[in-house]
Amino acid sequence: MAILRKNKLIGPNLLPKDDARYKKWRESLKKRPASWCKGLNKETNASVNKISQTFLKNGLDNFYVWRERMKKAGKIRSVYPDLLKNGDLAELIGVVLGDGHIEKCPRTDGLMIFSNSNNNGFIERYSFLVERIFDKKPSVSGVGKGVNCTRIRIYQKRISERLGVPVGSRSNLKVEIPKWISENKEFLIRYLRGLYEAEGCFCVHKPTSTYKLLFSNRNESLRKIVFDGVETLGFHPHISGHQVQISRKEEVFKCKDLLKFRQY
Repeated sequence: MAILRKNKLIGPNLLPKDDARYKKWRESLKKRPASWCKGLNKETNASVNKISQTFLKNGLDNFYVWRERMKKAGKIRSVYPDLLKNGDLAELIGVVLGDGHIEKCPRTDGLMIFSNSNNNGFIERYSFLVERIFDKKPSVSGVGKGVNCTRIRIYQKRISERLGVPVGSRSNLKVEIPKWISENKEFLIRYLRGLYEAEGCFCVHKPTSTYKLLFSNRNESLRKIVFDGVETLGFHPHISGHQVQISRKEEVFKCKDLLKFRQY
């Protein structure tokens, strides 16, 4: 339905929203059948995928004009500066190295941090840190029915580059602690807290007077970082298998309090 206005044909969507003709047009839309491709995407439908591939092949971007308008309006971010190097960032890097994963998407990066669904303190703390650091509220949801795991997820450009954490699996990767963290005691403590919150455990067995603060990870370089870090802070750790252990009772409680382990 086109409307003649000042000798020009215009679409009803360009009329003022209080115009009777606009309201009539909006009502008429309710009677129209849904588009054939509603609910479909290039992963689930061959026709939609063909359209997508054609646009890609010809270098067409049907959202370009809208995207540029939203950028100018400040509704879409266009600049992704380096992250502020502080204690919050140090702790987030630590927890990502322990319980996180970064994936590379076609136009962005995806960051995921996983937690036991019963650990509400962990979920709330790291959802808050992600939002504060990236200035974007993350999605928090379960990973599947019957699975006791909650995922904190965010998509944004240059996440891997800005965090200094590579995408994909890091099980055999040689991890190095950033210099800006290793040379600052406060940042080192926060970095270690993130690692321990992700992969740490506090154990007490009173009948045998056994006290342990453990860090468990299969990545050898990450275990060495934790070992060197807690040693730098004045403790006496030792490595047993895939674990870094602190076993002296007074040191266990002192290190636990220093890192504020499980204090939410």
